[in-house]
Amino acid sequence: MRKMKVQKIKQLFLVGVVIGALAGVLFTALIANVIISKNEAKHKKENTSLTEKNEALSLQVSKNEAAHNNAAVLAGNDDGWALALVNEEHPLDTSYAPAGLVEIESERSVDTRIAEALQKMLDDGAAAGLSMYVTSAYRDYEYQRTVFNATMNDWISQGYKPLDAYDETKKSVAVPGTSEHATGLAVDIISSAYSALDDRQGDTEEQKWLMEHCWEYGFILRYPQDKAEVTGIIYEPWHYRYVGTEAAKEIHEQGLTLEEYLQQ
Repeated sequence: MRKMKVQKIKQLFLVGVVIGALAGVLFTALIANVIISKNEAKHKKENTSLTEKNEALSLQVSKNEAAHNNAAVLAGNDDGWALALVNEEHPLDTSYAPAGLVEIESERSVDTRIAEALQKMLDDGAAAGLSMYVTSAYRDYEYQRTVFNATMNDWISQGYKPLDAYDETKKSVAVPGTSEHATGLAVDIISSAYSALDDRQGDTEEQKWLMEHCWEYGFILRYPQDKAEVTGIIYEPWHYRYVGTEAAKEIHEQGLTLEEYLQQ
């Protein structure tokens, strides 16, 4: 009888040992899973942070290229081509021409890459009961020179000296080689009811709609009010520039010019 009790005790002991061992294994596995989960969460957070930093760095590189290597950026199809900066401080090579142009209206052509977005914007404006049209789009170097010279001669005919006429002209007409129209990404859009290119253009229902909605199509009002010191060009409530939907949204929300956006 005693022998049987001892045997039973041994069995219970062994069962206890086994259960204890299993519990230890389960506890160890549980702890290991907790540690692994924490490590995975930590690595995931670190990877997310690195990805965000890489994206930010990549964007900064794209912005820098857009400002300082505009012709190459425009000619490429990599992200950032729509951000190419062209102004008096960053002239565009006079030989540059878009690889592809498409006529959006009679004798008005744009870079093929923005044609669909531009047409959608114009169509949606028409669907909203507005009447507007593109009065100027792509201009090559020679055409821009013709426009600039004609405007300068107008100032001279009003009694301005040549140097003064030049200074007045470049406030509203880009010096040849510095015009965004040469990129094929800029268009002048005006109301059918008011064709003058002056501040009152901004009071038309068409311009009010465009200023509110153009960013949805990847466009920005390129030369807004009170930004002449930044852009070098006076307020032009008709001049719209394609920069891509992501950049257009940020520029619109933050009230920036393209110059300011690229400097961020």
